[in-house]
Amino acid sequence: MDSKNYYEDLSHIRSMMERSSRFISLSGLSGVFAGLAALIGVGYVYFIFQREGIDYFDGDRNFFGLALVRELVIVGIVILLTALLSGYIFTANKSKKKGLKIWDSTTKRLLLTFAVPLATGGIFCLALLFHHLFVWIAPATLIFYGIALVSAERYTLTDIKYLGYCQIVLGLISLFFLGWGLVFWAIGFGILHIVYGLIMHKKYK
Repeated sequence: MDSKNYYEDLSHIRSMMERSSRFISLSGLSGVFAGLAALIGVGYVYFIFQREGIDYFDGDRNFFGLALVRELVIVGIVILLTALLSGYIFTANKSKKKGLKIWDSTTKRLLLTFAVPLATGGIFCLALLFHHLFVWIAPATLIFYGIALVSAERYTLTDIKYLGYCQIVLGLISLFFLGWGLVFWAIGFGILHIVYGLIMHKKYK
């Protein structure tokens, strides 16, 4: 009996330490929703290409004009904001059900660790836009996003680093297929997010 209580106490202490050192309320459903939003965005971008008379899958490198790139950037920002909002809603609901605070010192450290490489990548992509190096933006976004995920693993679920590794590898591969960023975005921000989200939802529900 004493042995049983001892192991229960250890389990309780371990759980408390885990909660205090890691943000464990990330929702797998938020990943699924973010992935769906990305795929819808990719579909809309493809519609824009059709409107502009661009055959995206003609087998050649795709280089776009400045006006079109600006429109694509706006679509990307809308997708990002949609994903962030859905992530907050799903995560807040999960935190409430578990009786955990969504905003504490661990959350602050998580956001800071995640934001530094992400902001760096954002500024880098703005520089690419400024110099009209549009075809490099897709690889850069995937790589810097992957680095941000791997960095954030320290303060949240360790599984997130695997999503980060996949994004980095995908971004590196896309460096050799410039002009096909839409396809790699669909895979990275769409399909990988959905697969990761479903796995995390099943594992941590």
